[in-house]
Amino acid sequence: MRQGVDQHADSDTDPNARPYHHGALRAQLIAAGLDLVAAEGVGALSLRRLAREVGVSSGAPYHHFADRAALFAAIVVDGHDLLFSRLDAVRAGSSDAVAALRELLVAYASFAADHSAHMRVMLRPELAEPAVHPEVTAAGARPIELLRSTVLAAQDEGAVPPGDPEPVLHMIWSLAVGYVTLWLDGPVEARCTALGTTPDEMIRRVASTVEALLRRPRA
Repeated sequence: MRQGVDQHADSDTDPNARPYHHGALRAQLIAAGLDLVAAEGVGALSLRRLAREVGVSSGAPYHHFADRAALFAAIVVDGHDLLFSRLDAVRAGSSDAVAALRELLVAYASFAADHSAHMRVMLRPELAEPAVHPEVTAAGARPIELLRSTVLAAQDEGAVPPGDPEPVLHMIWSLAVGYVTLWLDGPVEARCTALGTTPDEMIRRVASTVEALLRRPRA
């Protein structure tokens, strides 16, 4: 009953609003938000703008998101869930931990290329106000924990020196995020084009270099 009242009230507020299925609107708003970020950047995103894009009343998005930060939080969580699924599959399919570190680096970059709008929001966690939306921090921790467990496995295999895994974790994490940031902002693509290659091919070469360094016998 409440759903019918809300939908009727929203339609009365905006004569141009079209009827919608209340349960599907949240997903529609997230999808429209990602399209808007891809086309115009994170600064263009607002609940009122999304209402126009989806074709519902200006009040309808507030049934699902209290404010703009809540929408960003949903996008970040969705992005980290997608990223974790991809990284987890790569880790499971790798022959050993060092090969997994190589492929995790490649997979992170390929995810950013395939989901650039997600990644642009994920790289700006302050937009989602993590102090208000702790699910953002929890979702972001899962890929990092996967990377940490892979570094620990590489230590167990003898490829990474024993001790604190954080330096190696931060090396690979920083390399992944730094490369993706440069790729999304343009410099990497321009340089790769000048070199006659692609960002995707270059990250594979970078990851192979990291693997070779890790596999090199230690003195």
